Amino acid sequence: MIDLALLLKPKLAHGNTGTLRRQLCDALKAAVLDGTLKAGSVLPASRVLARELRCGRNTVLHAYEELATEGYVLADRQGTVVSHLPAAARHASSRAAASALPPLSRRGTPHRPGPDGHAENQAPFMPGEPALEEFPLARWQRRIVQAWKSVDTGTLSGNPSSGEPVLRAAIAAYLHASRGVHCDAEQVVITSGTSESLALCAHLLAERGERVWMEHPGYMGARAAFMDAGLSLVPVPVDAHGIAPPDALWKRSPPRLVYATPSHQYPLGVVLSLPRRLSLIENARSAGAWVLEDDYDSEFCRGVPLAAMHGLAPDAPVIYMGTFSKTLFPALRLGFMVLPQAALPQVLPALGRRLVLGRPADQEALAAFIQEGDYTSHLRRMRGLYAEREHALREALERHWPLPLMLSPGHGGMHLALALPQAVPDQAVVQAAWRAGLAPRALSNYAVGHARPLNGLVLGYGRLASEDADRCVRELAAVVKATAGAQARTS
Repeated sequence: MIDLALLLKPKLAHGNTGTLRRQLCDALKAAVLDGTLKAGSVLPASRVLARELRCGRNTVLHAYEELATEGYVLADRQGTVVSHLPAAARHASSRAAASALPPLSRRGTPHRPGPDGHAENQAPFMPGEPALEEFPLARWQRRIVQAWKSVDTGTLSGNPSSGEPVLRAAIAAYLHASRGVHCDAEQVVITSGTSESLALCAHLLAERGERVWMEHPGYMGARAAFMDAGLSLVPVPVDAHGIAPPDALWKRSPPRLVYATPSHQYPLGVVLSLPRRLSLIENARSAGAWVLEDDYDSEFCRGVPLAAMHGLAPDAPVIYMGTFSKTLFPALRLGFMVLPQAALPQVLPALGRRLVLGRPADQEALAAFIQEGDYTSHLRRMRGLYAEREHALREALERHWPLPLMLSPGHGGMHLALALPQAVPDQAVVQAAWRAGLAPRALSNYAVGHARPLNGLVLGYGRLASEDADRCVRELAAVVKATAGAQARTS
């Protein structure tokens, strides 16, 4: 017979989370599931076990009651008896159960080893990560407190399908002033971010198998959204003036959707010229296609950015989208789309069936943050900070880079693209960099469809303090030099 107190004491002694009752419940459940406590075993009386464990009897009583409620034990005339559970439940440890699960699809399986997402996001050179240490947290907290004071029980039942009206109005006013987007609040749809905006557009605007043109190289999140919707990806080259579809492509493979990042192409960083913008709009109109304008990084471009495509032509077939994850903080998980006025009668009802929004207080707080000038003030500060960090990174690369330095143009934003010679594979560099505590992205990861991948690195500097740039570049340069040497020895 198992001495239950002897079995439990080490687990309770080392339990460092939860109440004693919670620890006792978890320890007893684990013993039942792994077969240590076999079916039909009679547990000690609550008074006896409490005395042996030197805890209150109520602690044991509550633990036994929880186990009985969940079916781990039965209470009968004999006392508290371990139940007969299915073999799969009793004998599978968490690790064994995980190994017995069906495999993930290839889309859900990591292609190469690397750190977990959170650790990677904290590491130097991770693209797309804002300088969170500079976020005006105290001001945001005040907005959140104020927003919750205005919430009533009616608000708790949910949001309007397109988002809180006050936030939609605030975004419409901000876009009109800053990006030349002429829209009413009713044209603004709140989403959980650009990924959801893209997924919604892919499902609502195109049928499975229809073509979507994507910049090559291009944003991996967009590629995933379009593939999940069953669309056919057509890579379109990018040059020094942005996305550059050949004239013949409009006739040979006309698209249903065209995805573009005109303000700061991701990941190469070029800006789509005004003639290209106007040409893209007109060609899309003639082809019956939608343009999905992801206004990525426009807030951090230096100088006066070009007006958004959405505002360049009347009734343009353009859906404008943005996110607050990069300008404020990723955990906010709020973004938006701006629909053409003429599309509202058809698109809004369909969106309402797919959108599941919540967090009304966050939306109210964000609206106040925008309307009362906090957002504009924060962006102004961050533009200056990111310009300093880009300058420090470029100078450090010029001092320490061991290969010919081929950098993307400097239009601002939060990242640089750096080309590598074909003899130094970017995937090998990235894996070695991960082991050194650095998190650049491989440029080859951004390939679209069957287009030939580019070889290089995407270096984020949003979280790279200027004083750390020299040290981090030296560490990355050492990784690149070692990788180049290893490749030379094996070739």
